[in-house]
Amino acid sequence: MSFDEKAATDAESFFATHLQHVEGKWAGRPFELLPWQCDLVRTVFGTKRADGTRQYRRVYVEVPRKAGKSALASGLALKLLAADGEAGGQIYGAASDRDQAGIIFRTAAAMVRRDKPLSSLCRVIDSSKRIVVEKTGSFYRAIPSDVAGSHGFNAHGIIFDELHTQPTRDLWDVLTTSTGARSQPLIIAFTTAGYDQTSICWELHDYALKVRDGVIEDDSFLPVIYAAGAEDDWTDPEVWKKANPSLGVTVQQDFLERECAMAKETPAFQNTFRRLYLNQWTQQEMRWLDLAVWDRCAGIVVPAELEGRECYGGLDLATSRDVAALELIFPPKGEEPYQVLSYFWIPEENMRDRENRDRVPYSAWARDGFLSATPGDQIDYAYIESTVLDLARRFNIRELAYDRWGAVQIAQRLAAEGLTVVPVGQGFGGMAAATSETLAMIIGGKLAHGGNPVLRWMAANAVVKQDPAGNMRPDKGSATGRIDGIVALVMAVGRATVAEPYVEWAAS
Repeated sequence: MSFDEKAATDAESFFATHLQHVEGKWAGRPFELLPWQCDLVRTVFGTKRADGTRQYRRVYVEVPRKAGKSALASGLALKLLAADGEAGGQIYGAASDRDQAGIIFRTAAAMVRRDKPLSSLCRVIDSSKRIVVEKTGSFYRAIPSDVAGSHGFNAHGIIFDELHTQPTRDLWDVLTTSTGARSQPLIIAFTTAGYDQTSICWELHDYALKVRDGVIEDDSFLPVIYAAGAEDDWTDPEVWKKANPSLGVTVQQDFLERECAMAKETPAFQNTFRRLYLNQWTQQEMRWLDLAVWDRCAGIVVPAELEGRECYGGLDLATSRDVAALELIFPPKGEEPYQVLSYFWIPEENMRDRENRDRVPYSAWARDGFLSATPGDQIDYAYIESTVLDLARRFNIRELAYDRWGAVQIAQRLAAEGLTVVPVGQGFGGMAAATSETLAMIIGGKLAHGGNPVLRWMAANAVVKQDPAGNMRPDKGSATGRIDGIVALVMAVGRATVAEPYVEWAAS
């Protein structure tokens, strides 16, 4: 092993000489590498084998969000494409989906267009997300995970963006096994920490730790990991510095202070903060929030004072033998918070058995008017329909959101009566933005739920699931008790605050 100072300096200079930042406050400025980026670039391109080729063939880079990964990845792709001396070089920018794959391509394309030597050498083809160097027969291509079944790759360079979001290992395997004919191929995986310990990302994370710690000897593999330790105090600003090599430049201290303050209040966001900003691997499911935070925003809600007011509803019917829930949320007037009215239904015949199983006082709640016990051993949907129509005569229900898989028939009947009903998918696409908005309302004291004990019990039960991007949604499958009221509340909040106006064709 030797170090080629000229090769390292040439790689470093490529960024400052030919590349400009294309977004934010640095747009138009030369790409001066940050210290951690400079170390990475110089190490990768300057460390050589005895035959003069690069020593490192696989590089695993795990850094928190907002560290400048995408810009660096774009620059590395262009270096491999236009300044690596490889004829017929095939460079691939891989990601989990087409949108993610397009991020590096768009940045790289903008960098090419801003530099005269690069723009005269490279041709950008936006329609196919390619950058072509016809003089050498080389190209850069952005590809998502759904092309993993394709063959014919002969990769010289591979840039994986956010490896932890890859749904399977298929694209990794297809691309990395295509480098055999190249003399010094380079595979670089950029990622933040994830949660799935069966994924290809975890496999590389674990391997990188073992190489770093000397458990495994592999001089072709370069591990680069910036993260808080498992025992570190995640609220300590000194730990933030340890995990964030770009702190003070691409991510600011006051931003992390605000995010940390929210994480202290909300268990669900704590995992998000630790994973995305401290690079700690966490669990996918987590408790939603601390009950003390929930109780702080109980407020006083008087139904009579809300009559005639505009509101939005969320209806979760669960199953016919469980608890059905309706939440109405009233947008504020002036400085008041959003106000919530809660309605719950349970079959009367099995209510005592349910009390023993769930260990909550359903009969007392029914007696005190916090839920309604409908006759029989199944929830009477006709009763719920009648109640909703009565409420629509008291309050101005602008839209009623419902689970598209659980309440279609009653929704159709309510629509026939003149209500605007909106189907809402229960996945991340339908629920993530509304879940975040609901949390923000609660933490910010902008929601008054009236202290309904049934809804409080469900808030205590609530568990959320997180996707690789940090989005959250309520997860009934992981909850230890009923959370139907929380699901209904999130749907109502979504329609009141973050959703596009509903039009009739949106239901088809």
